[in-house]
Amino acid sequence: MSETWSVDEHLDDILASVHPLEPLELSLLEAQGCVLVDDVLVPAALPPFDNSSMDGYAVRTVDVEGAGEEFPAVLTVVGDVAAGSGALLTVGPGQAARIMTGAPLPTGAEAVVPVEWTDGGTGRGPVTSMTAHSSDPSGATGEVRVHRPVSAGQHVRAQGSDVRAGAVALTAGTVLGPPQLGLLAAIGRRTVQVRPRPRVVVLSTGSELVQPGEPLGPGQIHDSNSFVLTAAARDAGALAYRATAVADDADSFREAVEDQLVRADVLVTSGGVSVGAYDVVKEALGDSTLWDGAAVDFRRLAMQPGKPQGFGLIGPDRTPLLALPGNPVSSYVSFELFVRPVIRKLIGLDSVHRPIVRARVQADKPLDSPAGKRQFLRCRHLPAAEGELLGTAEPVGGAGSHLVASLAHADALLVVPEDVTEVVPGAELEVVLLAGPA
Repeated sequence: MSETWSVDEHLDDILASVHPLEPLELSLLEAQGCVLVDDVLVPAALPPFDNSSMDGYAVRTVDVEGAGEEFPAVLTVVGDVAAGSGALLTVGPGQAARIMTGAPLPTGAEAVVPVEWTDGGTGRGPVTSMTAHSSDPSGATGEVRVHRPVSAGQHVRAQGSDVRAGAVALTAGTVLGPPQLGLLAAIGRRTVQVRPRPRVVVLSTGSELVQPGEPLGPGQIHDSNSFVLTAAARDAGALAYRATAVADDADSFREAVEDQLVRADVLVTSGGVSVGAYDVVKEALGDSTLWDGAAVDFRRLAMQPGKPQGFGLIGPDRTPLLALPGNPVSSYVSFELFVRPVIRKLIGLDSVHRPIVRARVQADKPLDSPAGKRQFLRCRHLPAAEGELLGTAEPVGGAGSHLVASLAHADALLVVPEDVTEVVPGAELEVVLLAGPA
């Protein structure tokens, strides 16, 4: 392996060292955002019985054939069928049952006439709604005039019309969002076996860091990295926790790491990985005598921003630790390239990378890129217009790794290959999309 690692070499080494988390049986709401381990089969048809999709009257179609406002069909109302009703009525010739949305279709009935197509049992013209049963119980008896015909099955949700018994409701690998959890609940599942969301602990370093909201002293800055990285970890699907920033002291940093290991599936640090005299992460974690010989390997990558990187498996459980550079843009770009894929592999997803598209560079002048390094420029991506094959990528801000404001206005990363030193306007390059589906 060369002294300088490529982006791909570093990422491949990281991903080869981590494996999906062991499955757990979780309750539905606890499983939100998790990935299914096995296919889930439907135990019984959904809906489990024929039911009404409207408030109205359950009828036989032959009894309302040819009905109109001038010559309505007059039917005898034999009772009410409410949602949740256990006792089914029978609708015979010349009869109707007043029925509510979701209520089971009575025996003998073939369709439902919406209440708006009837007089609602009032003996007058069409109505817009039913009277409440509690205020007028007589609505469940008497006669109803039907002003329009219906066909068989009209306004009826047939048994199994959503999913049939024995069908696959959700396949293994599905990420459980609100609609998927709703389906699991609808088919009667209380728990489900999933790969849990990984716990990610974010730890910033630097004696210059001050919590947002606190006044700045000489030489101090507010800690932004820990907020960016924690939010990015949550966006990737993790349960992320932000720890208090640690000053540039190796013993204090090692102690903080030891404390956080008990609640982490992944540790992410920012700062202290370069070649300075106060690079505490490198000093604290590069010692192979720690944790039974485990240590973090600190590397130089052929990329910009984000040249200094660290990775290792530490602690008794060999927890992955990814040490990112401290400059805000370097830290975030490094997260997207290296940490996000780790999180998504731990979750058990097949696709761990952001979507990549090709786009034409939109710029006023040529862009410089360092020889031998893969450069990641912040940009705004505009999808292809109708009739065009490629969208455009407009760089945002400069290449400086401290430019937080430009990062906040970007939605993609423009990728300049290692062998390209000048990007002319209109050039076609790859773009990593940072927004939208992952």
